[in-house]
Amino acid sequence: MVQLTKTLFVIAFFSIISANAQNETYASPKEVADTTFVNLKDYSKDFVYDMKYATEDNFLKAKVYDCAECLLRYKTVKALIAANKDFIEKGYRIKLFDCYRPLSIQKKMWEIVPKPEYVADPKKGSIHNRGGAVDITLVDSNGKELEMGTSFDYFGFEASHSFPTLPRKVKSNRKFLKKIMIQNGFNPFDSEWWHYNLKTGLKDPVSNQKWNCE
Repeated sequence: MVQLTKTLFVIAFFSIISANAQNETYASPKEVADTTFVNLKDYSKDFVYDMKYATEDNFLKAKVYDCAECLLRYKTVKALIAANKDFIEKGYRIKLFDCYRPLSIQKKMWEIVPKPEYVADPKKGSIHNRGGAVDITLVDSNGKELEMGTSFDYFGFEASHSFPTLPRKVKSNRKFLKKIMIQNGFNPFDSEWWHYNLKTGLKDPVSNQKWNCE
């Protein structure tokens, strides 16, 4: 009887150790703070990318980004993934043109085009510099962009959400994009159909954190 008791004790002891080891092995990772900068591709593979400022295909006609990475604050990433999930359920997905922009790059853009109607004055900074803004469009299941009436970074009146004489299909596409983004915590920017700000990101500080381009 004594031997049986010892045996049961040993089994119970090692069972507890084993359980603790398993708990340590499968412990949840430390939570990421909402204001931490993260790379979108580390959290979702469901986006399409065409990061314009990492190329010369933009209104500056200059490559000003070191690489085509989409950094955002974690809370922006979560909201964007939620919005993209809604689009995917309807047969579309988000295509990204721009995300976070370091302040040093904002200054470089201002040097090239020092006009506040085109580039935010770096003295004030923009929400792109805060990690809370994205420039986007939608693509269908074949990767074709939905018709939005103008190209990205077209600064004429036609790019405005309120432009009155857009074709019906264009109005419908912009309305669809706007509706889902608002439902997921973003505000539109009236003069640029592609630009969306996370509502809770407006008061975050301007940052100059650089991309990891390795």
